[in-house]
Amino acid sequence: MHIRYLSLTNFRNYARLELALPERPLLLYGANAQGKTSLLEAIYLLATGSSPLTSLDRQLIRWNAEAEGLPYARVWAEVAHRARRYEIEIALERKALSNGTVRMHKTIRIDRVRKRRTDLAGRLNAVLFMPQDVEIVSGSPAVRRHYLDAALCQVDAAYCTALERYTEALRQRNAVLRHLRDEGGDPAQLAPFEEILARQGVIVAHGRRELVAALSHYAGHIHRQLTGELEWLRLEYRPNFDPAAPPWLKYQMELGLHYSGPPPGVTDEELVEAFRQTLVRRRKEEIARGTTLTGPHRDEMRFIAGSPALGIHEVDLGMYGSRGQQRTAVLALKLAELA
Repeated sequence: MHIRYLSLTNFRNYARLELALPERPLLLYGANAQGKTSLLEAIYLLATGSSPLTSLDRQLIRWNAEAEGLPYARVWAEVAHRARRYEIEIALERKALSNGTVRMHKTIRIDRVRKRRTDLAGRLNAVLFMPQDVEIVSGSPAVRRHYLDAALCQVDAAYCTALERYTEALRQRNAVLRHLRDEGGDPAQLAPFEEILARQGVIVAHGRRELVAALSHYAGHIHRQLTGELEWLRLEYRPNFDPAAPPWLKYQMELGLHYSGPPPGVTDEELVEAFRQTLVRRRKEEIARGTTLTGPHRDEMRFIAGSPALGIHEVDLGMYGSRGQQRTAVLALKLAELA
């Protein structure tokens, strides 16, 4: 899989770029603020549908484009994958509405046919390693959840669809919780959103659990090589809600690479029902707080390392690791994702 041709229009500091890319490793070099990172950002945008640097699409449009009467950006690539070639295009446009406000409009096309973000899965896979990625170890849990979601959505359209449905149902349920807290009403109106959260949440938890197990397997081997066999690394998935709680709470790190589905003897429907019952049971508390406290939107992943040679049994790198240890762990993680 490689990009044969890349075209940028009004993207970041590029008014226009037309670039043919050979099928071999490339080194980009140049002075500061010349567009090296922006070029990599454009490739990641095509792979995932979102920027790794900002959640605001309007920041991707070239600063002077609106003043020139062209408030849009376009990123296009021809991608070769095995015997196939196809086009991927993402267009961003600032549209003025009749009420005087401005709205960002994003259009994704594959082979010139309009598609959803989930349709990008498997079209162009990219592993991006940037200096700020050390925050995956040292930053907030939200950074780690975002990393897992971005990696999975590149290869698993079903996961990405489940995540979108879960996120929308979560937003709606939180709005109802706040309404019930402030205005009162029947808590039973939460039920439709809880059904979606339970069913899609189990899919999200399965995907993350399987990914963390695979990443831990590869990253452990890579980390030992990077540290000259002096240190080991393990990734731990710590779900906010685990319907497979005792006696299965510890099973996630014993899975190996081919884990899929619930633990032995437990069906997906049983996990969905356990999730749903927990949401119902915590309604009173969540109404009082105006937010949903249970589910994969509060999941965590931790980086655990140790060094027998140095007499260190195990340590959480996010809390106690040195900056050098954190960088090494992130490098091992990214190489594991590549593998």
